[in-house]
Amino acid sequence: MTVRVNGRVVTPTGVIRQGCVEWDGDRITAVAEYPSVRDGHWILPGFVDMHTHGGGGHTFTTGDADQARAAAGFHLAHGTTTLLASLVSAPFPVMRSATEAFAPLVDEGVLAGVHFEGPYLSAARCGAQNPEYLRDPSTDELTELIELGRGAIRMVTLAPERDGALEAIKLLNTHRVVAAVGHTDATYEQTRAAIAAGASVGTHLFNGMRPVHHREPGPVVALLDAPTVICELVADGVHLHDGILTFTTATAGPDRAALITDAMAAAGMADGEYELGGQAVTVTDGVARLARDGAIAGSTLTMDAALRHAVHAGIPMADAARMVATTPARAIGLGDRVGALQVGLRADLVVLDDDLNVVRVLRGGSWVE
Repeated sequence: MTVRVNGRVVTPTGVIRQGCVEWDGDRITAVAEYPSVRDGHWILPGFVDMHTHGGGGHTFTTGDADQARAAAGFHLAHGTTTLLASLVSAPFPVMRSATEAFAPLVDEGVLAGVHFEGPYLSAARCGAQNPEYLRDPSTDELTELIELGRGAIRMVTLAPERDGALEAIKLLNTHRVVAAVGHTDATYEQTRAAIAAGASVGTHLFNGMRPVHHREPGPVVALLDAPTVICELVADGVHLHDGILTFTTATAGPDRAALITDAMAAAGMADGEYELGGQAVTVTDGVARLARDGAIAGSTLTMDAALRHAVHAGIPMADAARMVATTPARAIGLGDRVGALQVGLRADLVVLDDDLNVVRVLRGGSWVE
């Protein structure tokens, strides 16, 4: 049975001010003008968060399936219809057990995959990553995880200057796993070598990276300059100044800039004491920081809030919609399934009011309760 929703439809090419989206079952069947509509709600593709550690008081970082299901449900209510469960640096047994626990959720469709942010990261740029667990990339570990996950492992963030990093990137590419550059003190040349080896994502650009210098551009410039790399941006006003957010979007373009939450368990929760990867986190005024040294420890962001922040910073709605859906879907290899209001893709959409607050969420052709 064909179902329709009418309003201001945001497509990959622009906004249909008087439009409609139709679906039958779990697939979009039509996106078109609908002249009788008079400036209804905004209709956007379901959001795709390629980097989140939890939310609603629940975490992905412990590898607990019940926690993961609850965290995914929290973000779904905020319009995120596709997400990766991001873990932080941990001992290999934790990585194994998390892969085993999350693979069935990927098969079920609760998660789109697993993202290992670490442990193959720079100690000098570890940020909120636990320095005790950092180590050089291991192709043996990665091979075991990939085989164990049966397609569940979708992305791995590593520092390209660590021994064995280029071999790890090539291995990930062979298995269609996204290799991302992050938490790195790499030089410009080392970063370019990683890109040449197949790295295609910059993990929360600027944060956890050697800063830009006019005589040593570092990883930021190398990633921004590479046409094959999609750059993650945390649009919360804490991780990035709005001037950097809009500058980076203008430089890379909305097809190479992806908004992420980098959220931890405290997203949607009150200020207080939390935990991330075995480390104490204090949330004050919605900003999460490590108790031991004040380092930013993820965010309390949701994707609808990231969209609002980007639009209020001056990014046009059509561009911002690509950055929260189309671009991240393509970055993690799901652009042919989700991420746009386009015929044939899964019927995922978010209905927003004039203040860009979530009114309703559709996933796979069914309204979310």
